[in-house]
Amino acid sequence: MNRLKEKYNKEVVPSLRQKYNYKSVMEVPTLEKIVVNMGVGDASQNSKLLDAAMADLEIITGQKPVKTHAKKAIAGFKIRQGQAIGCKVTLRGESMYNFLDKLISITLPRVRDFRGISNKAFDGRGNYTLGLTEQLIFSEIEYDNVVKVRGMDIVFVTTAKTNEEAHDLLNGLGMPFKKQS
Repeated sequence: MNRLKEKYNKEVVPSLRQKYNYKSVMEVPTLEKIVVNMGVGDASQNSKLLDAAMADLEIITGQKPVKTHAKKAIAGFKIRQGQAIGCKVTLRGESMYNFLDKLISITLPRVRDFRGISNKAFDGRGNYTLGLTEQLIFSEIEYDNVVKVRGMDIVFVTTAKTNEEAHDLLNGLGMPFKKQS
């Protein structure tokens, strides 16, 4: 069993049940999935960039990414409808907890001048989005093999109904939020 899953069951569930007076264990919010998304806008000119981004994402998550396509044409960006412009991976279960554990304990501490992640990136429905500026902070990525430095969005989808519940859930799992002053 994964270290974070065990921590969730032994520490986070009892503390959330006590704080929010949940009657059943099934009411306690859980982490449903983690979606890692990488936009590759330059793929309209050079399709090799999308392949490189997909390879990087596969190395980072350990799962094969799927291409994301443009919903509508945008002439200013030279993008046609249906054109591949990014890639994403949806992690669930064991691989989700492994990725989260790696993100919290190895990757985020490697960020220069890291003082914690923002408390304001919740969407109002209990989901949290973390934006990273470069894929190089992941230890699996070799600097020499990177075609182009690009950022990514990591979305934590929870079953929490409010931002406060989601914050307490992610905080309990060890997410390094900024200290509120």
